[in-house]
Amino acid sequence: MYLPPQFASQDPRLAARLMREHPFASLITLDDDGQPFVTQLPLHLVEEDGGFTLLGHVARPNPQWRQLQARPRATVTFLGPHAYMSPRVYPDLARVPTWNYLAVHCSVSARLLAHEDEAGKDRLLKCLIGDHEPAYAEQWRGIDPELQHKLLAGIVAFELKVDDWQCKLKLNQHRKESHAAMHASYAGGTLDERALAAWMQTLGLAPPSA
Repeated sequence: MYLPPQFASQDPRLAARLMREHPFASLITLDDDGQPFVTQLPLHLVEEDGGFTLLGHVARPNPQWRQLQARPRATVTFLGPHAYMSPRVYPDLARVPTWNYLAVHCSVSARLLAHEDEAGKDRLLKCLIGDHEPAYAEQWRGIDPELQHKLLAGIVAFELKVDDWQCKLKLNQHRKESHAAMHASYAGGTLDERALAAWMQTLGLAPPSA
């Protein structure tokens, strides 16, 4: 992605936080014609040995798993909170609007779980269940085995090893004169704007009294 140095973060803790708080990602592959193919899907982040792995699955009718099988390299993007920024946050008028946002882009290598690996699929699904509705795990375990077998057969699960990642935190870092008014505007705004205000505090961009 386009990544000016003032917006680039090399901190894996911030990248991991962003991926966990906004796990509904875009998985991007190339189809047989060389055109981008995109699936939006939730992914579970695993951190081990200083690296990242993403766990997920698609429906078996989705052709993307065949693309991953043929060409295992892919891109995954995560978009965090984002919001318009008015030039009114500046002390003078010779300014323009912009859009602030947080994003992580990952270059990944895919490994598909075998179709018959029901135990592996079950473990992967339980990771996703644990992220979003832990209480559902008991209901999943109680599903009739024949139905569970059919449901597991209907998905293709995969592990995406993150080979490289970029984290962009675009919060007008290079325009200090805007920070106080920008934080005040975001802190009283929409859900995304309030999330950006919290990230400004994390990054030390909010005024001391915030």
